[in-house]
Amino acid sequence: MISKNILAIVAVSAAAFSGVASADAEYGAPYVIKFEGNRTRAEVMAEAARVPSTRSIEPAGSRVAAPLQSNVQTQVVRAQAAEALRLGKIPSGEIGM
Repeated sequence: MISKNILAIVAVSAAAFSGVASADAEYGAPYVIKFEGNRTRAEVMAEAARVPSTRSIEPAGSRVAAPLQSNVQTQVVRAQAAEALRLGKIPSGEIGM
């Protein structure tokens, strides 16, 4: 009695899964992209060969800007920064303005 029930369940599930498999094969899976190209393999290979000549291997933003020329002495700038810090014009530590 139990084996008949198990056999019936297996038969029903096999029939259900076989229908799903044929529907998937007939209509295609939803995640499959259908693509039809109109270029030849030689055209694609020629384009791929041109890519290295048009691209830079240098990452964007990796160049360092040239130093700015200034006529102010380093000692004067340091003295002004120390004075501003002493007067409280420059925040120090985690306390902001």
